Amino acid sequence: MSEILLNKKRISLICPILLTAGSFIGCNSMEDLEKIDLSDTVELEKVESVQRPKINICVGSMITPEEGYAYYKRLLDYIGHKLEAKIDFVEKMTYEEVNASLKNGDIDVAFVCGGPYVAGHDDFNLQLLAAPVVNGKPLYYSYIIVGKESGIENLYGLRGKAFAFVNPMSNTGKLIPTHILHESGETVQSLFSEYSYTYGHDRSIKAVAQGIVDGAAVDSLIWDYMDKKGSPYTKKTKIINISESYGIPPVVVRPGLGEGLKARIKDILLNMHDAEEGKEILKNMFIDRFIEVDDSAYDGIRHVRASVTR
Repeated sequence: MSEILLNKKRISLICPILLTAGSFIGCNSMEDLEKIDLSDTVELEKVESVQRPKINICVGSMITPEEGYAYYKRLLDYIGHKLEAKIDFVEKMTYEEVNASLKNGDIDVAFVCGGPYVAGHDDFNLQLLAAPVVNGKPLYYSYIIVGKESGIENLYGLRGKAFAFVNPMSNTGKLIPTHILHESGETVQSLFSEYSYTYGHDRSIKAVAQGIVDGAAVDSLIWDYMDKKGSPYTKKTKIINISESYGIPPVVVRPGLGEGLKARIKDILLNMHDAEEGKEILKNMFIDRFIEVDDSAYDGIRHVRASVTR
């Protein structure tokens, strides 16, 4: 509510005269009106409205293809409208940057991969807020993909080939495939002639489709999303290995975020599938709904992390 600052000078308030069906003032009675001296009035100063609270929400470039940002922007606008708050859309290139910003308080809320969540939770008490349900489950997988016409049919067909990972902290884009190799007695160095990081699941998919690399490990959610959208890049790739299921990339909040605000954001996410606008946004993102999820849902990722670092 705007606050009106009063000048020390006296302000004459002029009340409008309402004309109703029962009381009219004719032209002849104008001389009977009291003359009002306006010489001692001043203009009311314009005062800005009280600023809405600002919340910084990050969507890492790794967890969504470029064309998906429009839907995340709509989701963030939806949250801001419900909160009556200003939402700043923060984009970071790497998971390391995202976690560092969550740790020092520059980011309040983030959509992250399971790997960075586990690392952040164990390092500085990064907190779960909610998780999406896709195809009826809060789970996802790591896909190993190759060119559709490559003739490669399994992981070992990539021996001596160039391979793309997404990010050193990525669960589906680095940790899981490394774990799979360890379980079969291989290493990244023993199987591939070279490897690189693309810092984006969609970039890895494009790199394989364009023949820049021979294979890549990518998030099933991203590959499936792009394929459902008719991407020409997924049409040029094929999946040769699907991992076990793991806890889906969650929505997280920084430690120290006010409990009241945290509860309100969670409530918005958990109930948006019941609202017409929210349902439409989720449909375009291929998300069924958001649910509460326990930290134990990510113990599988902890096991993978431990196996590849020991």
